[in-house]
Amino acid sequence: MGHWWYRNIVEPGKLPLLLALASFVLTFLVTRAVTRLIRAGKGPFRNITPGGVHVHHVVPGVILMVLGGFIALAGGRRGFGSGVAAVLFGIGVGLVLDEFALILHLDDVYWTEEGTKSVEIVILTVALVALILAGFLPFGVNELGPEESTDRFTVVRTVAVNFLFALIALTKGKGRIALIGVLVPFVALFGAIRLARPNSPWARRFYRKRPKARARARVRAYRHDRRWSALRRKAEHVIGGAPSR
Repeated sequence: MGHWWYRNIVEPGKLPLLLALASFVLTFLVTRAVTRLIRAGKGPFRNITPGGVHVHHVVPGVILMVLGGFIALAGGRRGFGSGVAAVLFGIGVGLVLDEFALILHLDDVYWTEEGTKSVEIVILTVALVALILAGFLPFGVNELGPEESTDRFTVVRTVAVNFLFALIALTKGKGRIALIGVLVPFVALFGAIRLARPNSPWARRFYRKRPKARARARVRAYRHDRRWSALRRKAEHVIGGAPSR
């Protein structure tokens, strides 16, 4: 275990990333637990309202992100300072992304259906960081062999092709697949060749004079949403709390 830890985490310099991810997840879970208690009127916790102004936890989150980022830039990737910077940054990210929906809507939508976007972006962020921690690099460059890695043209071609797949998936209205596809090229390819979402830029541009394609896109989107949306919302409500009716 010690050998694996040193070879896969410490030696490649991934310990700060692991600390940031762990503190991020722990901060989000603790924050959601506290906000649920405040919402239910239980426990010693209360909203912070100095002078009648409700201070959302995104504010200390931004401060911690700034501190952690500058400390990391000053201290490098190794040593005690990098660990402290990673923890501060992870805590800050947890506080900020917990209120991502408020920033997006510029409104207090924390306990509404729109507020579940915060939970969704947290889950997506954890997945992306975990993939990087596991050794995946953007646009699949890590899949190149030793000889291919020395060929600049091969690297540029790989990045360009995988970026194109991710971009096509994004224009087809498949943002989650596009983001994951940045790290896992096969996922981006899958999103690029499938039918676009009916309201996506791709559908508005290329399905405008193809009524059969528009109809197939609407049917597929309906079936997909019917199958997965309810399950996804239920999981988000379990993690982040059910919205107010």
